[in-house]
Amino acid sequence: MTTTMKKKTPAAALKVAPVKAVHSKPVAPPKAPPAKPAAAPVAAAKPVPTAAAKVAPMAKPVVPPPAPAKPVAAAKPGAPALKPVAPKAPTPPRKHEFKSGDFVVYPTHGVGRIQKVDEQEVAGIRLELFVIAFEKDKMILRVPTMKAKAVGMRKLSSPDIVATALNTLRGRARIKRTMWSRRAQEYEAKINSGDLVSIAEVVRDLHRATGQPEQSYSERQLYEAALARMAREVAAIERIDEPTAVKRVESALVKKAA
Repeated sequence: MTTTMKKKTPAAALKVAPVKAVHSKPVAPPKAPPAKPAAAPVAAAKPVPTAAAKVAPMAKPVVPPPAPAKPVAAAKPGAPALKPVAPKAPTPPRKHEFKSGDFVVYPTHGVGRIQKVDEQEVAGIRLELFVIAFEKDKMILRVPTMKAKAVGMRKLSSPDIVATALNTLRGRARIKRTMWSRRAQEYEAKINSGDLVSIAEVVRDLHRATGQPEQSYSERQLYEAALARMAREVAAIERIDEPTAVKRVESALVKKAA
């Protein structure tokens, strides 16, 4: 068996080429991947209206077609003819117990005369008023026609009441044994009541004949007020002047004293 032997080359014979120093370039760090652009802000989601929030438009009411007019049945022969409806008559003007020119008695002012019935607007309300003139006091009073009775306004007394009042003057005075202040209030209430007989009672009780004690100032005032109130009504009833009526009243008082 033949073995082929390789010849070894001596180390000196091997020439090793010098290695040139190679300057290595610095290795750059790997670049970071570019940042992704920030996402745009997401707009807030609009609330979705629920079914309950939606209001359905109102449906237009269905108007049924007008029913055809029924033909008017012809009147049967022999049936009574229908009477035509008469138009309503206009409402007549309201009648009052008092009218222009009448003498009336207002409780707190005595005898006056109605000048006219006037209409006037007060606080947006149309009122009908009696315009009453009091010549003695030089005063005009307007009284609503609807309240004339409520305030005590009345007509002149009848002749029978006048006769009763004159007989009252001839009676005996009835003076209560109370304080004068209380009696004065009672007399004043009678005068302002408007009742002719009650006024005659004040004249009778406060009258002083000859030989009797004189009246005080307040008594004299009430006496003169009652005498004047009574005389005015007697004058209006009997159509005489007031001085003559005063004499008639005083003559009844003189007869009482005699």
